Amino acid sequence: MRVSYTPEYVVPLPEGHPFPMGKFSALYRILLAEGLLRPSDIIEPDEADWATLGLVHTPTYLHRLATGTLDRASLRRMGLPWSRRLVRRSRLAVQGTIQAARMALEDGIAANLAGGTHHAFADHGEGFCVLNDVAVAIRRLQRDGRVQRALVIDLDVHQGNGTAAIFQGDRTVYTFSMHGENNYPFQKQRSSRDVNLPDGTDDALYLAALRKYLPEVFEEARPDVAFYLAGVDPVAGDRYGRLRLTRQGLHERDRYVLESARRRGVPLVLVLSGGYARTPEVTADLHAIVHREARAIFG
Repeated sequence: MRVSYTPEYVVPLPEGHPFPMGKFSALYRILLAEGLLRPSDIIEPDEADWATLGLVHTPTYLHRLATGTLDRASLRRMGLPWSRRLVRRSRLAVQGTIQAARMALEDGIAANLAGGTHHAFADHGEGFCVLNDVAVAIRRLQRDGRVQRALVIDLDVHQGNGTAAIFQGDRTVYTFSMHGENNYPFQKQRSSRDVNLPDGTDDALYLAALRKYLPEVFEEARPDVAFYLAGVDPVAGDRYGRLRLTRQGLHERDRYVLESARRRGVPLVLVLSGGYARTPEVTADLHAIVHREARAIFG
């Protein structure tokens, strides 16, 4: 499986910052060590150009982001300190998802070893998300005539509020979010289909909900491509998760999504989204599960 990755996905953050920046390089090392990734599979992205970012994000926000003139309230909401390296990293990650989407249309499946920044709105960043890579990738594919309809399968424990808001009322993009009911963001947006889960949801309840709703979602969406935000923060013990999936439950979740797309012949784009286990290395190992399942299913 071809993937988008660059070492520049990792940028320095202040000591003690809660975002696990090291998970990106750790995931890359795990996939190479397990033979799930060969050097020839790695395609390094360039930065997404500003015009492409402007297919989703407002000119004012992009200008302030580029020039480092975001106010304190905006930076606090984004949750990350501004730097030129952060802006470059964010643009690289967006292009990584665009690139992975193009590869998925050719190969049936591809991945970005970053991305899934679903809390970014058109006019601001939020919740450790600077730019909405999936939204930009969809708009770029549509603009280029590569797809007409897209599906976003968001299984991060937090609702994809930015993505939902960006595509509100757009019948060409179906947003499906299955998330913790009482978790961030506390003011939810309206996705095409939202599934709210109570705190403490275990494997049985989670997988039953997924098996109930995902077939309906595929039928309603009729997508030309699907983006899978395979967040690992629903796993028990996650700092911000509140749910109780086991590692085996995560395997079953990812397997079901992958098999559902493959059975329907829908090209699938894998992106990371969130995960806050006790170390970046443990988080990366959880992110590797979807790649292990992809090898088993797609070969």
